[in-house]
Amino acid sequence: MLAGAFIALSSATASAHGRQNSCSNLPSWSQLRSALIGARGVAGNNGLGLHMWATIVANDGTVCAVAFTGSDYRSQWLASRVISAQKANAANGLSLSKGVTPSGSAVGTNGLALSTANLYSAVQPGGSLFGLQFSNPVDPDAAYEQRNGRPADAATFGQPNDPMVGDAIGGVNVFGGGLALYGPNGVKIGGIGVSGDTSCTDHMVAWRARHSLNLDYLSGVGGVNATDATRPDNIIFDISGGASASGWGHPNCAGVGNGTPVLSTLPAVQ
Repeated sequence: MLAGAFIALSSATASAHGRQNSCSNLPSWSQLRSALIGARGVAGNNGLGLHMWATIVANDGTVCAVAFTGSDYRSQWLASRVISAQKANAANGLSLSKGVTPSGSAVGTNGLALSTANLYSAVQPGGSLFGLQFSNPVDPDAAYEQRNGRPADAATFGQPNDPMVGDAIGGVNVFGGGLALYGPNGVKIGGIGVSGDTSCTDHMVAWRARHSLNLDYLSGVGGVNATDATRPDNIIFDISGGASASGWGHPNCAGVGNGTPVLSTLPAVQ
């Protein structure tokens, strides 16, 4: 029995170690927090001007880092902690590296980058992806580290030892704020999610943070933003009369008005 327990413990340790290794080529907690603070502070993000959360996940969905911009976890909407992870997971899980897509596909061999903002219209009733948002629920144990009916210490939220770190969080979010992370040559290496303001502002801050982290090597990667190849997974404001012209549109948000001109101020991908 003791030997069996030792083997089980060793296997669990090895599994956790393997998950940690999946984050080895991604930004650290301090790098994420610095990029988030810098991106939030850029003029032109519009929105409500609130503090924000960000999460990075690896290719396999492992949460690698969770950070916030305020003084402690109570400075931001608490719900946005898990929402940011959900966004990162969705963008990572629904995007593909350059070279892995078949030559006969709609994007050829260019791969496909989808932001969570691109999903909004397609998941509405009658849309081609209706129900997608219910397909991969967030794991509450990973989100809150439930033990003996009690959640983790909230003081760890957004810190290097956040209880989500090292676990696969799951979740599919379908409004702005989630982007896939791409290294050189269009290779997808994970995802970033930002939450805490309007969904349009979340997208813009995530976009700037990804650029600051130097993980926006999407030049030539396929996307649904047909009007701007330099920003293939950018948010699209083309909803009129309740319908999106492209099928991938997102509503304008409070403080944005006609958001389309704002989008050209976001950095082009590398």
